[in-house]
Amino acid sequence: QVQLVESGGGLVQAGGSLRLSCAASGRTFSVSAMGWFRQAPGKEREFVAGIDWSGGYRDYADSVKGRFSISRNNVKNTVYLQMNNLKPEDTAVYYCATRKVPGPTRGPGEYDYWGQGTQVTVSS
Repeated sequence: QVQLVESGGGLVQAGGSLRLSCAASGRTFSVSAMGWFRQAPGKEREFVAGIDWSGGYRDYADSVKGRFSISRNNVKNTVYLQMNNLKPEDTAVYYCATRKVPGPTRGPGEYDYWGQGTQVTVSS
């Protein structure tokens, strides 16, 4: 059993920044890939960013490329999402997830464990 807990969400003005954290506990694996997803009301859960087991490979949705950065600290079992130049369309519940393979993918159904999510609201 792996537990994931997101934090760092909140209300921010357009153009502002937030940093999300996802702490993993329980039976974690050093070769697990991590991903961030988001879901707005009435919409499908969508891929935001992924990172491989080592942190050396990163993947971003086109909508956030150049604005968001994903990173991880395997000693702390924590993954981060730095979000800059936030836009109202970024408003959603953000979830972290992990899969028991080295490389990330973009499909929500391909991940094994999920956190509860943290709300990000961008005004204006």
